[in-house]
Amino acid sequence: MNQRPRQLDQIQRWMQAVITWPGEIQEGMASPEAQSAIPLSPDELENVITRSSQLTSQERIGIYANAYYARLLDCLSEEYPALVQALGETAFGAFCMQYLQTCPSTSYTLGNLGARFPQFLAESKPAAEEAGVPDWTDFLVEVATLERVYSEVFDGPGIEQTPLLSPEKLNEISPEEWPDLKLQLAPCFRLCQFQFPVHEYITSVRKEEVPTMPDPEITYLAITRRNYIVRREAISEPEYFLLSRLQQGQKVGEAITELAEAKLLAPEDLVAHLHQWFQHWTAAAFIIGFASD
Repeated sequence: MNQRPRQLDQIQRWMQAVITWPGEIQEGMASPEAQSAIPLSPDELENVITRSSQLTSQERIGIYANAYYARLLDCLSEEYPALVQALGETAFGAFCMQYLQTCPSTSYTLGNLGARFPQFLAESKPAAEEAGVPDWTDFLVEVATLERVYSEVFDGPGIEQTPLLSPEKLNEISPEEWPDLKLQLAPCFRLCQFQFPVHEYITSVRKEEVPTMPDPEITYLAITRRNYIVRREAISEPEYFLLSRLQQGQKVGEAITELAEAKLLAPEDLVAHLHQWFQHWTAAAFIIGFASD
């Protein structure tokens, strides 16, 4: 083998490829990324990593590989504390290792590390014992999904530097103008529907209480961020219905017509609820302005 001195950046690229490879050290050495940096056969590891008096070359680089994955596990544990509580640390760690093998980290930021974890859990869960009845595995997926939404809302764009829509401005709009308006919702606003009240379970974990798995209950959540604090609240099905249409860019009149046709509210209650909802959505900064066509 050619023993010409190697550049530091060459060794760094090789070492990164080996220790981040989702498999054994020998597999990492054989990976295209490692081979493009320093082509080595399996018995040539000592040409790059020398053995010590007590450790082989593979054991020495294995320390870095283990530390790398330990750090990734720590990051996932920090992002999904309620899931850790629900699964237990051992089972959570096992799922994480499977996830990291299937979806290795490819981003410069660890903020993206857990982005596909809820989807991975959903795709990995066994078939339900009884069709149409949510079970333990569905609950775990929903806990992970909501924890990831919280992370995305916290790290994503917000309204902290945005002038908010005032109730006075809302009251200036004439009844004739409302049907043709399109509303601008906050960029950090999210709508979620779950089969369990997972938000209550997550809150209990954050309060360091000992939560129990809740019974199935269709739950609708509105999530946003104000003053760099993620806020969530349970909303009714009619609210969820109308907000989802407005979020999709429908005009106010079109969205209200669809709500009326869905018959989720008695006609005599609709007007009173609409006034109350729009006032609250403005005060909570769900709605921050009017969108242009």
